[in-house]
Amino acid sequence: MELFRDVKIDWLGKKWYFLGFSLIFSVAGVLSLLFWNGLPQDVDFRGGTVVRVKFDQSPNIDHIRAAADKAGLKDVRIQAISGSQAASNEVIISLAQSASESSLDQGRATILQTLETNYAPNGGANGGRLDLDNVGQGTLANWLAQKDPEHLGSSDAAQQHYAQQAEAIFNYRNAHGGLVSSIDNLSGVVTPAVLAELKQDAYLSGFTIRNAEIVGPQVGAQLKKQALLATLYSLAGMLVYLWFRFELIYGVAAVVAVFHDTLITVGAFSLANKEISLTVIAAILTLVGYSMNDTIVVFDRIRENLRLTRREPLADIVNRSINQTLSRTVLTSGLTFLTVLSLYVFGGEVLHGFSFALVVGILIGTYSSIAVAAPMLVAYQEWRQGRGKAAVLPAAKKARA
Repeated sequence: MELFRDVKIDWLGKKWYFLGFSLIFSVAGVLSLLFWNGLPQDVDFRGGTVVRVKFDQSPNIDHIRAAADKAGLKDVRIQAISGSQAASNEVIISLAQSASESSLDQGRATILQTLETNYAPNGGANGGRLDLDNVGQGTLANWLAQKDPEHLGSSDAAQQHYAQQAEAIFNYRNAHGGLVSSIDNLSGVVTPAVLAELKQDAYLSGFTIRNAEIVGPQVGAQLKKQALLATLYSLAGMLVYLWFRFELIYGVAAVVAVFHDTLITVGAFSLANKEISLTVIAAILTLVGYSMNDTIVVFDRIRENLRLTRREPLADIVNRSINQTLSRTVLTSGLTFLTVLSLYVFGGEVLHGFSFALVVGILIGTYSSIAVAAPMLVAYQEWRQGRGKAAVLPAAKKARA
């Protein structure tokens, strides 16, 4: 399928506009990385504790932040989760890296205590009572056995009975999104004596901790190093591949274009103050391959046209090669962009970083194949000719009959 026929766009004639565009976004990203927002890092890299909390009502972020400040928690990041109905009324609370890995284990308990004291209804007045929204099944079973509301004694049968009651409460809570809207709703789940005990000595905090992730500072540093090495190794491998398939200048031009894409994508994360996680690194590595593949298609057409028209100026050959592959570029990149844009719009908060990297990367990667990589070949050739050296761009071999 060919969308464009007889295209005669002078791409190289607009190289200074392209250079200006690249400089603006590259410099803006570098300035943001160095002086403004820095490089926002997810807990995967900086280490720390991330706790996902669900509330029974729409959470007040300012109220939660005030509760954290009151508890003395420093550098706390609070982010509301929007998108799917399953993630409604949820926030992500991140604690900064602690001095030791052992202290990170206290992150979940610290956040739980902070919210119970400063956010839950009645706050500190609930001291000594059981938080039914956050208690574990085993703890609940032991609590019921100790209270013994049905006066069954301390026999094994009594222990088993209260364990079954705790399991029923736990299953009900899980079936209703992890929260109990009212203790009265448990009337058909537990015995009347257990229900009465819950009303007297238990309470509902109005929130529950869905899950907690803990990454130590040493592990975060190691992951950061591995992510950087993976990106550099991928660039080096592609440079060697293009060196053998085409010529060294082709590989250098392609790697410079991909580095340009990576720099602008990372700069976009800094400008937007979005955290970079392991999934974002995966997206960047995907873009490295995608952009390189797009560049190789243009390079292969340039090499083929060099064989057909040896006497034509290289700039004209490059322009024609880009125009000949324009339909393929627009179709492939356009459809891919629509896919990742849908992922960004409808994928939810969890996939925002991954899909944001793909959205930016697809646009910049397609642009760099045309406006960065190909013009570098012409610039290098002109530089060699100015020094009185021979051309180094080989033509493709004729196909065997």
